[in-house]
Amino acid sequence: MVRFLLRPSVVPAWTSAVLVLLLAAFPAQALEASLRGLSIWWEVLFPALFPFFVISELLLGFGIVHFFGKMLDPLMRPLFRIPGIGGFVVTMGYASGYPVGARLTAQLWEQKLINRAEGERLVAFTTTSDPIFLIGAVSVGFFHNAALAPVLAAAHYFGGVIIGLLMRFHDRGAPATSEQKERRAPGFRRKSRLAEALEAMHVARMMDGRALGKLLQDAVQAALRLMIVVGGLVVVFSVIMELLRQTGGIEMLGRAVRLALGLVGMPAALSDAVVSGTFEVTLGARAAGSAGGSGLIHQAAIAAFVLSWAGLSVHAQVASLLSRTDLRYKPFLVARLLHGFIAAALVYALWGWLGPAG
Repeated sequence: MVRFLLRPSVVPAWTSAVLVLLLAAFPAQALEASLRGLSIWWEVLFPALFPFFVISELLLGFGIVHFFGKMLDPLMRPLFRIPGIGGFVVTMGYASGYPVGARLTAQLWEQKLINRAEGERLVAFTTTSDPIFLIGAVSVGFFHNAALAPVLAAAHYFGGVIIGLLMRFHDRGAPATSEQKERRAPGFRRKSRLAEALEAMHVARMMDGRALGKLLQDAVQAALRLMIVVGGLVVVFSVIMELLRQTGGIEMLGRAVRLALGLVGMPAALSDAVVSGTFEVTLGARAAGSAGGSGLIHQAAIAAFVLSWAGLSVHAQVASLLSRTDLRYKPFLVARLLHGFIAAALVYALWGWLGPAG
């Protein structure tokens, strides 16, 4: 009986049935949680992400992404074993925050500019917090300490680069995306890197072929569809967290986390931040900032872990974006967990140099 219930085809069915029963048992609390999730989406995520989604679509249509790909190819291939075009995803992902990196990676895969192994390497280390959230919301808003921003940023982003370097060993047997054959043909006179980049941008624009008005319309429509998916997932996870809280599930997780924190010598008061951050990055970072008396260095380490893990809400967003491709979720999951531990360790390592004075 237990083996039957744990079958992959059966688990979603009974999980959905349990959620329906819990919704019927706690309708008022579920409604309040839905409104909180909707508020986060409308007031924070929509204005922060929508412009970047539209811009990324336009940049792909204009061929600018292909331009950057040619220019960055000599750097990205040796370091991360991804085509130079991935450098654009790295830049946009780090500047815009999750899940922009996953969105752009999926687009590159759809255009056959990267293969599965390269896409999995790319999305693993470009799913990061944006600097505005890390500095403005976390350091200033939650911790009320702007001096905390350098050590948090260094731990989070340098940890992401370390993940990128480690992921170059992922799927080592996979072939690299081939370059243009004409560059290696006998008697072919190689052009300058800039000339190749400009030519690649022109070719990409001609192949796209859409007029500016049509390109802008398609970009807005695609961005809106994606934002609706993101908003729905935020609301769903907000409700799930509230249902777990009402049934005591959050408290059970908290006890396990407190035990684990005690084993590594960290304050048990930070368990709420870990549990909340497991589901949603904003709630986890806020809880880390409000865990007074735990020691600022420990609070910062947990905040770095939460920012790098990104929360199951972001994981669900990334999984939905990857579902249209052949990119697997498991490498992303392992990379997020590893990034969390690396970022937390870097906080302790860098505290003496970059941590707040006193």
